Amino acid sequence: MSVARLTGAGGFASLSRNEMLVRLASAAILGGLTLAAAWFGGWAAALGASVAVVVVHLEWIGLTGDRLAIALLFTAVLVASFALLVAGYAAPAMSLAAMAVVVAALAAREPWRPVGVAYCATLGLGLLLLRQAPEDGLTAVMFVFAVVWGTDSGAFFVGRAVGGPKLWPAISPNKTWAGAIGGLVAGIAAGLVVAVVVQVGVGLAVALVSALLSLSAQVGDLFESAVKRRFGAKDSGIIVPGHGGLMDRVDGLVFGLAAAMIVGVLHGGPSHLAAGLLTW
Repeated sequence: MSVARLTGAGGFASLSRNEMLVRLASAAILGGLTLAAAWFGGWAAALGASVAVVVVHLEWIGLTGDRLAIALLFTAVLVASFALLVAGYAAPAMSLAAMAVVVAALAAREPWRPVGVAYCATLGLGLLLLRQAPEDGLTAVMFVFAVVWGTDSGAFFVGRAVGGPKLWPAISPNKTWAGAIGGLVAGIAAGLVVAVVVQVGVGLAVALVSALLSLSAQVGDLFESAVKRRFGAKDSGIIVPGHGGLMDRVDGLVFGLAAAMIVGVLHGGPSHLAAGLLTW
């Protein structure tokens, strides 16, 4: 969930101290676990991605009302594709995930099942493909995390402090233009900071890539808001205290990862995914 969802006329005063502490503690724990999995890479990253995808897909199934037993078969296929990828079989892994999306689309009467499978595949494979890249894999993942989390934080603090006109009230009544702009600026700044720290070079291209990822993260947030509005839900789940479901925490990351992979492939090619994202 982008914290922009919390922006509104109430400002910081509408959140109690305890509520803020719960939110911060949950974010810190999730962030720490995510960073640890990314740091170790390999099977640790695959395990982390698999757990996240299982939880997110369960939340998606509950949200959209899909049949649990059938939908879980697709979850198992995605987890198998993650294992194949980490074991060194990238092409079969991608093919298996793509087949899962196609079969889900052919077997479903409505689009929600294949969209959910594609959504979860993007989350898991996006993280693992970047992390497994032979050049700058860990740096690329940290770059994406920094931009997406910076966007969330900037949207929260600026939106809460400034308020103002709503961004898209029909989709998400509490998001504001101030929060969106604040998130964009913070996301770009976070990306540039990572570029400086890891010494990959700071320039206009890195700033533009950071902006693209930041905007993509905000689109992902709006996408999840639209899905929840479609099914009359406030949150995707209750697993994360103070935030709702895990999908509420990774909605921006899914779209940010998709944008990162597209940039990496277009600029560096499939064999240099991370370097294509970072090196300009």
